[in-house]
Amino acid sequence: MPSNHNTKNKVSGWLVVNKPPGITSNRVVNISKKIFKSKKAGHAGTLDKPASGILAVAIGEATKTIPFVTNSFKGYRFVVNLGVATDTDDATGKIINQTDIIPTEKAIGEALISFRGNILQVPPQYSSVKIDGQRAYKMAVGGQKVEIKPRPLKVKRLEFKGWISNNQIELEMDCSKGGYVRSIARDLGLKLGCLAHVDNLTRTWSGPFELAHAQPFSNLTEITPENNPFDWLLPLEKGFYDLPEINCNLNQVKDIRHGKTVSFSNVPVEDNSKVWVSSEGKAIAWGFILSNVFHPKRIINQY
Repeated sequence: MPSNHNTKNKVSGWLVVNKPPGITSNRVVNISKKIFKSKKAGHAGTLDKPASGILAVAIGEATKTIPFVTNSFKGYRFVVNLGVATDTDDATGKIINQTDIIPTEKAIGEALISFRGNILQVPPQYSSVKIDGQRAYKMAVGGQKVEIKPRPLKVKRLEFKGWISNNQIELEMDCSKGGYVRSIARDLGLKLGCLAHVDNLTRTWSGPFELAHAQPFSNLTEITPENNPFDWLLPLEKGFYDLPEINCNLNQVKDIRHGKTVSFSNVPVEDNSKVWVSSEGKAIAWGFILSNVFHPKRIINQY
């Protein structure tokens, strides 16, 4: 473990991990907390245990920016296994039905059109969605059939990338928060009349983060003197990538850090807009603008 930071909770930033299949998102977060000796850490969007790819972990004060990354668009690359339905809608589940139907590439392309844009999507039975206070997957494990209401999803891009085998196709999708790739695969199979489930799911990007930024999970578990984890951290300001930034002077910094409102002249954003304020490129807080007055919501205490 690194020893150049001995005081807890003074390290802040984003650690982007390339999570392998078979590892839970919470395990990645817990290991990250230990590495950086941080009291606070969290991820910006769960990756299912069988899935791989980007898991963005916020350390320390970066946790205050998690909602902005969680609510961002994300990208996925995945394989759809045609002809077989499973109870989990992925390759880890039990086969519940199958067919000998294999659709043509033309039929697949036409079917994908209906999954683009603003759609309604029913999450899988085995999901973390809450039904009357209980997680759907716990009810499903107990043998209960649960009715999950459709949820709105915006699909910016959904493309056919090619055949992997006689009954496997590769797709890529960019979508808004809360999208279930398993549901896309399941519903595509139903629309094509052949049944389907997802396999080999990889999250390729999340908000401002791409796989090029990601550390292999093995780096977290096999730290050496040559590998300094503090070199892996990206600035917490990355979490504000999609928010307007307002620069403030030292007097304004002092007031904001005491939770006071601060006036600015001619702020180029609409009332009730979320913004973040900075000094010399360092985040001081995020909050709301009302009539050119900044109202702090969360103060960022960087060291």
